[in-house]
Amino acid sequence: MTLPSLGDLIAAAHIVSLPLVTRFRGVEHREAVLFKGPEGWTEFSPFLEYEDAEASVWLSAAIDFGWRRQPDPVRDRVPVNATVPAVDAADVPGVLARFDGCRTAKVKVAERGQTLADDVARVRAVRAVMGPEGRVRVDANGGWNVDEAEHAVHALAEFDLEYLEQPCADVEELAELRARIADWDIPLAADESVRKAADPLAVARAGAADLLVVKAQPLGGVARALAIVDEAGLPAVVSSALDTSIGLSMGVALAAALPDLPYDCGLGTASLLAADVTARPLRPVGGMLPVGRIEPDAALLTRHAASPERRAWWLERLERSAALL
Repeated sequence: MTLPSLGDLIAAAHIVSLPLVTRFRGVEHREAVLFKGPEGWTEFSPFLEYEDAEASVWLSAAIDFGWRRQPDPVRDRVPVNATVPAVDAADVPGVLARFDGCRTAKVKVAERGQTLADDVARVRAVRAVMGPEGRVRVDANGGWNVDEAEHAVHALAEFDLEYLEQPCADVEELAELRARIADWDIPLAADESVRKAADPLAVARAGAADLLVVKAQPLGGVARALAIVDEAGLPAVVSSALDTSIGLSMGVALAAALPDLPYDCGLGTASLLAADVTARPLRPVGGMLPVGRIEPDAALLTRHAASPERRAWWLERLERSAALL
């Protein structure tokens, strides 16, 4: 398959800005570049603060998904979790109501400007809605040091956590924390230590995590993410980067191709968007997402087109990222 030139990508680019239901990662709109390749629609949407070298990996994933045949799926539906941003505890029921049938909830904690008491209140509210049989995991996005993380484990242990995602920023801290809480039976998951690392396998070699969180775009595409999981030899959960439904379909393709899928996946995040590029957004129904390509609606692409200034910003970023491939 002939891969696209930069000119091809620029000519095919649809740049959108989608409003969020709740402020997330400090933004109220999610911007993305969408292309249609020979294999179907694909997405390039690195977060705004990422440097060009990191963004270029996301571009590799977009090209791979749009221009190359993907690994064959081994399942036709993928179970997903609800995602609860760092909202007030009182807002938790409304957030969870947007995730139909999800038996698992991932709760954001360690938000800058908030306290552990805020986290405890939020997780308590999630547990109350999910009930004793629901699964609750928390994600600190590397926001704690080892001592803070250990203290948080003590404070949150009463809520029967499924696992704790990226409590500390680096592999050495994760390894130390894992040793400290070995008797607590709370698994540690590595996310940033996989997708933002020069060596995504370092965390597995160091014995610093019990499972990996993998994302298709940041890891360079479905096939590369599958290879990382296989070489790491650890269970994996597939998550999203607050993509449009097109980007989410790439994550679903990854989850569908994993030989084993022991955890619900963080791919239900279209429920955090107030608008999408398709009339049938990839939102969970009965806690599941279907496997398959997503076609955008032309009217929605027009309605949510980014401003000329933002379009120019993204095209310049696209050019810089392509130069690094």
